[in-house]
Amino acid sequence: MSDSPKTVPPEPTTPEPRAPLAYENPEFLNSPDGRLIRVLSEYQEPMARFRRERIQDTVVFFGSARFLPLDAAHAQLQLLENTSSATPAPDAAGADSEAQPATPEAIAAGQATALQLQRAQAAVEMARYYEDARELARLVATWACKLPGRRHRFVVTSGGGPGIMEAANRGAFEAGCKTIGLNIKLPFEQHANPYLSPALNFEFHYFFMRKYWFAYLAKALVVFPGGFGTLDEMFELLTLAQTKKLAKPITVIIYGSEYWKSVINLEAMARYGTIALKDLDLFNFADTPEQAFALLKEGLTENHLDSAYEREQRLREETEGVPKEPAPNAQELLGPDIAKTR
Repeated sequence: MSDSPKTVPPEPTTPEPRAPLAYENPEFLNSPDGRLIRVLSEYQEPMARFRRERIQDTVVFFGSARFLPLDAAHAQLQLLENTSSATPAPDAAGADSEAQPATPEAIAAGQATALQLQRAQAAVEMARYYEDARELARLVATWACKLPGRRHRFVVTSGGGPGIMEAANRGAFEAGCKTIGLNIKLPFEQHANPYLSPALNFEFHYFFMRKYWFAYLAKALVVFPGGFGTLDEMFELLTLAQTKKLAKPITVIIYGSEYWKSVINLEAMARYGTIALKDLDLFNFADTPEQAFALLKEGLTENHLDSAYEREQRLREETEGVPKEPAPNAQELLGPDIAKTR
């Protein structure tokens, strides 16, 4: 039997390019298979920055992204197209002529509709809340910045966008203190406000990871008038407190009783039995920055600054000294903020 001719493999003409490292492969990282790594990144990268900046805990401000400061609202009554959007809603010449408040010129000329007049009045009223949030954040930050210790306490935090979020960051910025923005990437044009501390300016893809960081660090929550997002965030944290999934007391201030009591009836929920009467004790209403600050200061002092855990930590630092490096783990840095799994 004759031998078959052997097949000779061809010589490569050019060397194969190096395969990318998995963590440098954007096709993989942005694929469904890379989702777990993206989620973990939105946990670990903020944690690293919070440790580096020595942030122990926060006071979170929620509220509408759609309204301007009072001086701007009087001069330019304008609503945004969507929450945190950089784009205004359509004006009178657009497809939705009722989307914007009446301008001062239209009001003076008698050309504004009843709905546009109502929106103009509401825009100025809501702008008052911008100024109140700014002042309250300034009061909180000024007090918190003077607290002793190697970590930053009760840092003013917002969603990082415009409106009430901007007002809160602005107040803390004007007090000369650190301030945090937890922004979210949305499918329309948006922007972070200019008052964030650069090292504490975050942007998230996943809403649930953004919400995690709101809850994990928060020792207090202030809820200003807002829409769907504000309601969602408020009830999420109230539910965590109600079900004791937070291993810490949290002070919740609902700011603007006239607005909130016309939008939701929490007392009716207790009356109908859908929540317990004691659940009404999970929050307080406030209508002035001074009133809200007094409630916040009382709650933060009683529940945290004077707590047994913090007294133990202060005693430990006095007897063992203060480590030069950041805390070795999240529990040591942030305290018992999330309920144990067992």
